Amino acid sequence: MSGTIANMLDDIDDDVESDIPIPNIKGDIMKRVVEFCAQHPDAPLNPTDEQQLEMRTKPLDGWDLDFVRVPLATLFEMILAANFLDLKPMLDVTCKAVAEMIKGKTPDEIKKVFGVEGEFTQEEKEQVLRDNPWLEDPGEADEAAPEAAGAEGGGAAAAAAAGDA
Repeated sequence: MSGTIANMLDDIDDDVESDIPIPNIKGDIMKRVVEFCAQHPDAPLNPTDEQQLEMRTKPLDGWDLDFVRVPLATLFEMILAANFLDLKPMLDVTCKAVAEMIKGKTPDEIKKVFGVEGEFTQEEKEQVLRDNPWLEDPGEADEAAPEAAGAEGGGAAAAAAAGDA
């Protein structure tokens, strides 16, 4: 199920005495990874379009919902582990949990969920727009000069991302 581990196993061939280094994952998080793999032994590495649509539209429930009911810091470590291990099914579930945490919330509510305090400076807002040009509303991008994009423009998505409501 993990592309990273499969590649490591290929690299060591038949040497059963070789260690498989996984330095980026703490032991308790690795236990969670093993739990997920045991619960989802047949999860597809490359889901079909229908499976992806279902993942995007159907809320988490049952075992998956219980799996992600952990402190936020633990959830983020689980996301990093799934990403490092190239474990797409677990990455999808953990990222969906974060998406469900912020769905329908105002920027101020989202800041509270993630413990973000204070307001963003104008420079921080402009950096967000430079790093994520997709946040810019298409109509505003045509009307505003590039240097003014962060000053007055940015659209609702950019304002939400930068902490304005």
